[in-house]
Amino acid sequence: MAAYDLEEQDKLAELKSWWARYGTAVTAIVVFAALAFAGWNGWKWWQAKQAQEASALYFAVSEGLTKNELAKVKDATAQLIEKYAGTAYAPRGALLAARAAFEAGDLNQARTHLDWVIANAKEDELRAIARLRLSGLLLDLKKPEEALSVLDAKHPASFEGLFLDARGDVFLALGRYADAKTAFEAALPKLDARGALRNYTQVKLDYASGAAK
Repeated sequence: MAAYDLEEQDKLAELKSWWARYGTAVTAIVVFAALAFAGWNGWKWWQAKQAQEASALYFAVSEGLTKNELAKVKDATAQLIEKYAGTAYAPRGALLAARAAFEAGDLNQARTHLDWVIANAKEDELRAIARLRLSGLLLDLKKPEEALSVLDAKHPASFEGLFLDARGDVFLALGRYADAKTAFEAALPKLDARGALRNYTQVKLDYASGAAK
């Protein structure tokens, strides 16, 4: 029994010695891990809260567009951009707001929203959509050269047919019929064979081909 007690005392002494040497570091590591865990959970909670609030504003933009309530669209979009620019809802809300402004005849406001999406959206697809819409808007504003520049930007391969078709439209506006013909010819095989756009592109190709002669 005495030998057992001595052995236990030796282990206890070793433990005390080890703790005296490493106890502060171990405590710091445990505290750091606890704080990191709490911080991670706090970050996740904050992100979820941001997404929930942003989704409510996006719904308000969508509802305002459906009901033609432009004041509601403007207010909700302004809050989305100001407070929740980093969420996925902000660029989508801005695209809806651009549509509302366009339908109301406010082309400059529509352009402001589209420019914001191009500059701030994290998703390549959303930026591509904004560029396509902006190119059409610039044609309405009689700025074809600027529209062509917008379409020169890098975009996802899945949008290539749409970008080529849009370039063809710009070339038509510029009277560059041979270039329009080339663009429409390149666009056709990249567009949905069963889609209405492909048929319309074919009509434009026929026109450009005749005008280019």
